[in-house]
Amino acid sequence: MTPKSQKWMQLPRSIAIGHGAIADTGRMCTELKLGQRALVVTGIKTQEIAGEAVAGILSNDGFSTDITIVTNADQENIDSVITTAENASFLVGVGGGTVIDVAKLASATLKIPFLSVPTAASHDGIASMRASIARDGDTVSVPAQAPLGIIADTEIIAHAPHRFLASGCGDLISNYTAVLDWELAHRLRNVPYSEYAAALSRMTAQIIMDRAETIKPELEESARLVIKALVSSGVAMSIAGSSMPASGSEHKFSHALDRLAPAPAMHGEQCGVGTIMMMYLHGGDWQQISDALQKIGAPVNARELGIPDRCIIDALVHAHEIRPERYTILGTGLNKEAARNVARITGVIG
Repeated sequence: MTPKSQKWMQLPRSIAIGHGAIADTGRMCTELKLGQRALVVTGIKTQEIAGEAVAGILSNDGFSTDITIVTNADQENIDSVITTAENASFLVGVGGGTVIDVAKLASATLKIPFLSVPTAASHDGIASMRASIARDGDTVSVPAQAPLGIIADTEIIAHAPHRFLASGCGDLISNYTAVLDWELAHRLRNVPYSEYAAALSRMTAQIIMDRAETIKPELEESARLVIKALVSSGVAMSIAGSSMPASGSEHKFSHALDRLAPAPAMHGEQCGVGTIMMMYLHGGDWQQISDALQKIGAPVNARELGIPDRCIIDALVHAHEIRPERYTILGTGLNKEAARNVARITGVIG
C-alpha cells in the first residue's frame, strides 16, 4: 500500500510537437508498446480534419484500427466508447476538448492507455489527468488519467479558427489568479500546496503574457508556443494532484456563466474575462491581463463574449456556489452591488 505521505504523478511519457507530427503516430505507439489494436475516438468535424488521417497512418503501420464518433462529453458517449473499445489495447483521442475528455475517461475506466492528438489549442486538458463531463445539468471536473503520449501537429492547430487559440491563451492566463487563490486557500484553509506546481503554472501564464503580441492567426510558431504552455499547465496539475494550479475563482465564474448565460462562450474565453475581474479582487494588475488578452484577440468584456451584462453580474454573485469546497478570493460570495462595481471598474460591462 502506498503511504499517505506519497502520491502518484501521472505525466506524459512522449510528446511530439511540430509540422506534420501526426505522421509519427504509429511510431510513437510502437515505441510506447501500446499493443496492436487501436480505437480512434474523434468528432464529426475532427474526423475529417485529422481523425481519418490518424486511423489511416495507424493502419498503414500495421495496427488494427477502428474509428468511433463522439458528440458530447457525457456518460452516454463515454459508455458508448467503452463498449466499442472492448477489444482495443489503446485509445487515440483526435479532436478538441470534448473528444479528448471522453477518450481520457473511457480509457481510465478500461484501464488501457490513450494518446492525446489535439486539433486545436483551446484548453489545457490535452495533457492533464482530469476531464470535464456534463452531469446533472452541470459541467464537473473529475479525475481520469493523463495521456501516455501527446501528438500536436502545429500545421493542423494553426489552421483551426483563431478563436480556439485565443481561448487556450485565456485558459493559460487564468493560471495567475488560480495560483493566487490556491495560495489563499493554503494560508486560510491549510489546503495542500506545491511550490513547484505553482511556479510551473505561473511560468506558463507569464510566457503567454510576454509573447501576447506575437500570437497571430495561422502562424505555426504561435500554435507551437501555446501548445507547449498548455502541456506545461497540464503537467502542473498532475504534479499537484489536483486542478488547483489552473482552476480557481475565474473558473468558478466561467462555470456559473455556463449555467446562466443563454449562449455561453468558449471555456477559455470566459476564464480570461473572469481572470480580469478576479485579479482586480486580488488587488493585482488586472489592466495588464486585459491588455494581453486584447493583443491576442480574446474577449475582454461581456459584449465580446456575446453574453448580456446581467448574466455577468449574476455569475459573479453565484460563482462561489460552484465547487464550494474550493476556497477562493470569492469567499462566501459577492452581493449584486459589489459584483456590478467589479464588472464596471474592469470594463467587463458598460
